[in-house]
Amino acid sequence: MEDIEIFLSRLAAEDKLYDELAKKLGTTDITDKFRLAGAVAEKGSPASYKIYISDEELPNSAIDEIKSVFTEAAEEDKGINVEFISDEFLNLIDDRARITAASKPRTLVHRDGDLHPTVHIWMIKRRDMGVFVLLQKRAHEKEINPDCYDVSAAGHVSQGDEFRYTALKEVHEELGLDIGRSKLEFIGLKKAEYSKGDIHDNELVAVYICRENIDIEDLVLQSSEVSEVCWAEIDELLSVMKYEDIPNCISLEELDMIKKAVF
Repeated sequence: MEDIEIFLSRLAAEDKLYDELAKKLGTTDITDKFRLAGAVAEKGSPASYKIYISDEELPNSAIDEIKSVFTEAAEEDKGINVEFISDEFLNLIDDRARITAASKPRTLVHRDGDLHPTVHIWMIKRRDMGVFVLLQKRAHEKEINPDCYDVSAAGHVSQGDEFRYTALKEVHEELGLDIGRSKLEFIGLKKAEYSKGDIHDNELVAVYICRENIDIEDLVLQSSEVSEVCWAEIDELLSVMKYEDIPNCISLEELDMIKKAVF
C-alpha cells in the first residue's frame, strides 16, 4: 500500500487546497469538507495518507477543516492511516530558470531531486595582499556536509520569498548581521547538485557578495548551522584546497565568479 502524499500550503486559498486534494484522490469534485469526507469514504481502506502542511505560523481555517476530516476518517476506520507532517515548502524552478508558483515540502524536494532556489552570500574584503572571503564551518549536526568549510552564509528560498530577501535573512540568522539590500551585489546564477543516500539536492543558486568590513568577534553565529568562521585569501584558499586535505564544500566556480567581480 503506497502512501498518498498531499501538500497543503498555509499560503494557499481554499479552492487551491481542495484542488490539491481532488488531484491526489483521483476526482474532480471536491470543493468543501463535506465532499472531501465523501471522497475519503469512497476511497475506503486500506489507505495511508501523508499530509504535509507548510510550517508558516499563519492561520488557515480550510486546513483545519481538512485535518478534522482525515482525523475523523482514521478514527472511524482503523484501515485508514493518517500522518500530518509540518515541513518547509519550497517553490520549484521551471526549465527557464524561473521560480514558479508550484511548491513542495523540502523533505520531498530533496528526495526527488527537484530543482529549487537557494542563495549563497560571500562576505569579502579587499586588502593589499588580495581578496579575502569569510568561510563558515558547517555545524556537526548538519545533514549535508557536516564539519566542512563553506560559503559565508547560505539557505533555501522558502515558498513565497525571493532571492535577495532570503539572502538578507540568512546573513542575519547565521552570522547575526543586519545589512541593507543595497549592500548585496548579485554576481550570477549557477546550478549545484549533491547526492548521498536518499538525498538528491538539486539547486539553482543565486550568488551574492557583500563588501563589508566585518570583525569576526562581533558575529553571533547560529550554532545549529555554523560552528566557526574564518577569513581566507582566495588564492591561498585555492592552493590549500588543491594540495591539502581540508574538509570543504566550497565551489571553485563561485570563487572564480568572485575574482571576476572584484578585479
